[in-house]
Amino acid sequence: MKMKYPDELIQRVNAELAGHQLEGLVTGRGPRRPQLMVVGEAPGRTEIETHVPFCGAAGKELTKSLAAIGLSRDDVYITSVVRSRPYALKHVQDKRSGQIVEKRPNRPPTKREVRAFAPVFDWEVDQVVPQLIVTVGNTALQRLLGSQYTVGAVHGQLFMQPLQRSTNQLTGKYEHAIQPTPVIPLFHPAAVFYNRKLQPQIEADWQRVARYITTGE
Repeated sequence: MKMKYPDELIQRVNAELAGHQLEGLVTGRGPRRPQLMVVGEAPGRTEIETHVPFCGAAGKELTKSLAAIGLSRDDVYITSVVRSRPYALKHVQDKRSGQIVEKRPNRPPTKREVRAFAPVFDWEVDQVVPQLIVTVGNTALQRLLGSQYTVGAVHGQLFMQPLQRSTNQLTGKYEHAIQPTPVIPLFHPAAVFYNRKLQPQIEADWQRVARYITTGE
């Protein structure tokens, strides 16, 4: 099931980020009250074209990891902390024609962009009510738990603590929710493309997710 965000929240984001190099809006997708909510960084070019979160090459890796612990994409809710695609502008010479052409590759979202989307993400978590949140990559991890965390240091660990919530889009301040939420940080599925040696660790971390879903520990 696709999420329908309140128009007023999206309008606030658009006003805050007017002029930023962002495009499209990919909504989160999945069941309400799932065992697992997967939170990424931002959609890429493929996601903008298909309107499906995590459907590119990294999405295929995510699907494999879910299958390894007995889940399908239909079982989990998938979203990201920024819902539009951040892109960079580059002008390069075309090898065939020799002409200068404009390229718009993906880029990581800025802290301001994450902050602007924070009320949308907070609202989404409140609607979904997941039993467990898995963050993939540093951007999602730091948005939920704080900038002091890095996935390289804490991947595969279970954190039971209140999530950060937005208090003000302009000041960038966060407060902590009252109730703790279980979170397990994982490497981004695309990490294996750059470092194949991470594959055994990624597989072990997903087994940690499976253990929590099965036993609550």
